[in-house]
Amino acid sequence: MSKNVFLFSGQGSQYVGMAKEFYEKYDCAKSVFDKAQEVLGYDLKKIVFDGPDSELNKTVYSQPAIMATSLCAFEALKANGVSFSGVAGHSLGEYAAIVVSEMVTLKDGFRLIKARAEAMQKAAEANKGAMCAVIGPSSKEVEDICASISGYVVPVNYNSPVQTVIAGEISAVDAAVEIFTEKKARCMRLNVSSAFHSKLMQSAADEFINTAKAVSFSAPKVAFYSNLLGERLTDFSDIPTLLTNHIVSPVRFVSELESMKRDGFDTFIELGPNKVLTGLVRKTLSDVSYANVENEKTLEKALEVIAR
Repeated sequence: MSKNVFLFSGQGSQYVGMAKEFYEKYDCAKSVFDKAQEVLGYDLKKIVFDGPDSELNKTVYSQPAIMATSLCAFEALKANGVSFSGVAGHSLGEYAAIVVSEMVTLKDGFRLIKARAEAMQKAAEANKGAMCAVIGPSSKEVEDICASISGYVVPVNYNSPVQTVIAGEISAVDAAVEIFTEKKARCMRLNVSSAFHSKLMQSAADEFINTAKAVSFSAPKVAFYSNLLGERLTDFSDIPTLLTNHIVSPVRFVSELESMKRDGFDTFIELGPNKVLTGLVRKTLSDVSYANVENEKTLEKALEVIAR
């Protein structure tokens, strides 16, 4: 029997119309958007279903939108009787994981993501930066080149053994990209307005912690894997500080995936828009099963993978 871990999508995966099929079919998915509207104070489903892209792509909207979509996928899986014993998320996906693991209520989950998204939107407007995926070199090579650059640029997402995202000041990222390009690495600029998971987000972290401290957290009901640690989280004594540090610290996703496999997980199901994390699982782990769930078609395929 498979041992299932649910993975929750991160920022950049959003698209207009996501979650609509689940919303129309499952009452439990409708309740996700109802709760979102109650907490956020605006009609999130209108932005998600109708767009335009320019509005949905704003950090202040994309973060709660992706979380809501991931939670709708979760409700669809739950309605089909799928069980799981572990969760993890990539960047903002960690907040959907927190809700699903019952560390917080759905209402508090949206309170947290609202505060995070608003704080990060402000920080992005105040501190212009850039992010770029570097494909090919090892993470150690990426670290060494970033360290050699004059100015601030650091690895922030350890996505796979051959993909590391760098972030920092625009001029420093440009200088690093020039070196990587000379070394025949593939560099892909990310469509973001600042340098997430770097010190350029410090003002967001300082603002966010006040909301985090006002939320009540419980120990999770399933194994919870942390971006910050790159492994299973076992100390739940100060989650507000952990989530605050998460905003300005690297996402250690490769280490997380490897830790999950060591712990016996063999089926990795991504919940949320697109299938970015599914691709990272494929590039990082061998001898495991994986699938993504974002609509009815992918749900059917995932159910087949889980049943093997």
